[in-house]
Amino acid sequence: MPSRDFSLHGAIDLGARQAAAKKQQERRAQGGGGAAPAPGGQYVLDVTDETFNTEVVERSQSVPVLVDFWAEWCGPCKQLGPILEKLATEAAGKWVLAKVDIDANPQLGAYMQQMGVRGIPFVAVVVGGQLMPFLNGAAPEAQVRQAIDQLFDALAKEGILPEGPQDEVAAGEGAPEQPGADPVYGAAEDALQRGDLDGAKAAFQRILDGNPRDGQAKQGLALVELSLRVRSLDAARTIQEAIEKPGDVQAQISASDVEMVSGRIDEAFGRLLTAVRGSAGDDRDAARKHLLSLFELLPPDDPRIAKARRSLQAALF
Repeated sequence: MPSRDFSLHGAIDLGARQAAAKKQQERRAQGGGGAAPAPGGQYVLDVTDETFNTEVVERSQSVPVLVDFWAEWCGPCKQLGPILEKLATEAAGKWVLAKVDIDANPQLGAYMQQMGVRGIPFVAVVVGGQLMPFLNGAAPEAQVRQAIDQLFDALAKEGILPEGPQDEVAAGEGAPEQPGADPVYGAAEDALQRGDLDGAKAAFQRILDGNPRDGQAKQGLALVELSLRVRSLDAARTIQEAIEKPGDVQAQISASDVEMVSGRIDEAFGRLLTAVRGSAGDDRDAARKHLLSLFELLPPDDPRIAKARRSLQAALF
């Protein structure tokens, strides 16, 4: 599994630090976001530009740290965050969750973008001072739980788990045995870790060639294709062009991709529904097909899909 040195250098923005401190105080006052104390610290930590090296990099020498990059405006973040907090509490110190509000901590948000990550929620794992990308996007609890189990199984096999509270799990004591990873999924995940989007796309496509009903592969392929589409786009310019050209369906399609990557799912769906209602012929069909493709990015039972499908049916008929 690829790894990177992770350290922060340069000035720290005072305003961002103050904003982050205020958010932390509000969370503590509301009693939300933090878990019960564990030996050596909390299971769930709010981390800032200023505290990242101490709370994450140094802490990772003794216990793995999962870092959840999120923002208040990000809908999927609100789905994934509570799942991660629940699982961190259940882990009882075998690993720690560090939460980074990228709006309040621009230095960390910028570092995330430098890694090639264009959307949130994004979760990285830091072990022994080394950072590795882990999860992109939200998923149901069962999938997140399985992904974490597989992560620790892989870290244990590679012998890079730090000596700490999680050793029993690393050694397999008291932990349920996990099935072996699908080699085709492994190829896709390895490609994603390398930043090889074309390779990941090919790997997911091979799965679907053998099993067109594989929902996980469909979602993986949709995420990779979205990443390929947006990697050359300037987000602000794309949205501005869509505002200036409301009748340009291709501009609306590109803007919807930017909104999806930013977690603004309702806005993306609404934009394409408006394009369907306001166009005809090939343009209308392009907007319709793109909306359907965006549905693949979410779990099939996501209520936003059902709502958008009803609106699409009404727009078409």
